[in-house]
Amino acid sequence: MNPHKPFFLLLLGASCVLPASAQDAVPPPQPPPTQPDSSTPQTAEEAPDNANPATPPPASDGKTTATDGTASQNAGTSPTAEDDEQVITIVRERSNSLLGQAKAASEGVVGPRQLERRPILRPGELLETVPGVIITQHSGSGKANQYFLRGYNLDHGTDLAVSLDGIPLNLPTHAHGQGYIDLNLLIPELVSQLRYRKGSYEADQGDFSSAGSIDLSYARHLGREDNGVPQTQSLEVGAFGFQRVLVTGNANKDLLYALELQHSDSSFELKEDFRKLNGVLRFNRGTATRGVSVTGLAYNGKWNSSDQIPLRTVDSGLISRFGNIDPTDGGKSRRFGLAAEVRHDKTNFTAYAMNYRLNLFSNFTYFLDNPTRGDQFEQEDRRNYYGFHLRQNLSNSGARVSTVVGVQGRYDDISGVGLFHTQARERFETVREDRVKESSVAPYVQSEIRFNPKLRATVGARFDYYRFDVASSIAQNSGKVNDSLLSPKGSLAYRLGKSDEGYFSLGRGFHSNDARGTTITVDPNDPNVPADRVTPLVKANFVELGLRHARGGLQSTLALFGLDSKSELVFVGDAGTTEPSRPSRRIGVEFTNYLNVGHGLIFDADFAYARARFRDSDPAGNRIPGALEGIVSLGASYERDQGINGALRLRYFGPRPLIEDNSVRSKSSALVNGRLGYKLKNGTRFNVEVFNIFNAAVSDIDYYYASRLPGEGPDGVEDIHFHPSEKRSIRVGVVRQF
Repeated sequence: MNPHKPFFLLLLGASCVLPASAQDAVPPPQPPPTQPDSSTPQTAEEAPDNANPATPPPASDGKTTATDGTASQNAGTSPTAEDDEQVITIVRERSNSLLGQAKAASEGVVGPRQLERRPILRPGELLETVPGVIITQHSGSGKANQYFLRGYNLDHGTDLAVSLDGIPLNLPTHAHGQGYIDLNLLIPELVSQLRYRKGSYEADQGDFSSAGSIDLSYARHLGREDNGVPQTQSLEVGAFGFQRVLVTGNANKDLLYALELQHSDSSFELKEDFRKLNGVLRFNRGTATRGVSVTGLAYNGKWNSSDQIPLRTVDSGLISRFGNIDPTDGGKSRRFGLAAEVRHDKTNFTAYAMNYRLNLFSNFTYFLDNPTRGDQFEQEDRRNYYGFHLRQNLSNSGARVSTVVGVQGRYDDISGVGLFHTQARERFETVREDRVKESSVAPYVQSEIRFNPKLRATVGARFDYYRFDVASSIAQNSGKVNDSLLSPKGSLAYRLGKSDEGYFSLGRGFHSNDARGTTITVDPNDPNVPADRVTPLVKANFVELGLRHARGGLQSTLALFGLDSKSELVFVGDAGTTEPSRPSRRIGVEFTNYLNVGHGLIFDADFAYARARFRDSDPAGNRIPGALEGIVSLGASYERDQGINGALRLRYFGPRPLIEDNSVRSKSSALVNGRLGYKLKNGTRFNVEVFNIFNAAVSDIDYYYASRLPGEGPDGVEDIHFHPSEKRSIRVGVVRQF
């Protein structure tokens, strides 16, 4: 018997007792009645997925009140009542029209009912509810996902800004990769809203937002009333040692809690033994416009990894697709944090403090650099980071010109970020070890101008100032550097009719580079070799032309976009040095569709294509390795308050270049996942989820580089290295929600 099972079953039994007092808790204040949007016909049965109150003009501070009363920044609508205590609660789902509210065709929101409908293998796949986003993994489950969007291989998050309740999750100057986003701390059942913006066209979008930004919000109170996020008791078991227990509830009317425990071995030959513990405590008092929220987060994870493997080892029969070269790869990570939000009329203030640690062991080249002890290395990251966001609305309700000013600040105190040569997770040599203090401050201003009922414009700008202070184990690589960047933003929206709206948006985004690269002078592997410094702040210019259509249960958007990145140098954490890259351009199109046909049945179909090229001339070629070209996402779901429910999803991404001259390309990848369940009247649901239904032998990711196995020449062998998608797996669960 699996040693983890008794503990999980014991915890489940205890969880059945916990919510008893929570059910007696005082329910949250009920909102005043609202009228549905006349453009979206509803029946009583459809209302949970389709409720869409009459939409007032957006307020200048861009706040909306979500299904549970959660205020989400810049969601495009706001309460209309003058009395601060009379707040209209607006249901935010993808089925809701954003006509008259959105600033771009590629902007959108996803609410809790739509999130529930998705079969999700990993927490990070929640982001695939954003049309055009692909989430994969090239290592163990405890490591950050690989992200793809708009022709970018975003690595672990370099040009995609992700936040949770105002806490930025991207980590600058990270041991493994710049902008690293680990979403294992995310509990999907707590998410009340996901808001996405592709491109950087609003003034509050800063570091890592070149390709876009995604803002996640947790519920402030749990309960099915007002289509909110329900209290949940869940037990799941499945193939490959998967076990998960989740308990969420209201301790009282102001305090909610969540506890998640999970174990899995994955479908690889090396047992992953991924153990995860997640906890959330959240206090909320007041309304969406006057109140305070305090959130505590805790996450701890530990795992073994089967990293990418060379294709030649599988073709020769040396190992299977799910084998490994170095069985000692793996890692451990933790994150603890506290965040507070104060809301007072037109003023909103958020502050946070986070503690983070990672020890990651990887071996991508095997015996290329060290034929005797191997090429495994450890990347260590120890930090505390703190920040704030103050936003002030300067305008009165109903004004033709509405203005918001704000300031964001962040300080990362990185007590240790290091790269070490290891063998079987034991250090035997330090490549470099640094202490870094990285700080930034960014004031911004944004105004919305309504020229007439059809035409509106948004203009804004932000000024980012950064300071990098590096104390390195290699004295020549220590130093202090400052940099700043002014980023203009703007958009136009024109109402073409009752069901259509056109958009033109543009702006400047950027990502910061690793602080260690801004002060480097010599190669850490050989101090006699000089190294080039990186540009601290790397700008990218964005433009988009789009159209939105909303009629009946159909929501469609069409967007044409372009994104130019300047010539830049990027620090490579895997090697401890820097390498130059070239100026690039991405041009693409996205077509998204969401159809609610009624009676609980919903279809969605999203298509994206991007052409990514280097803009300069180089004999190596002009293709950008790893840049996705074609993406397709198709889904159908059926959900009623009682009885049978289910979902079926297809995710496809096409072949892509792996080197600049396009002579080596990856294969395409297509996965089909599904869920079938039965819901009782009392809120209990029985689920069966199947991932990779057809057991497709496809890859999550492919690379092309040189590696060396025992017996091969000193220069190694150039080869495709791939990480396969997981085998077909089945999970069964019983979930009680109320």
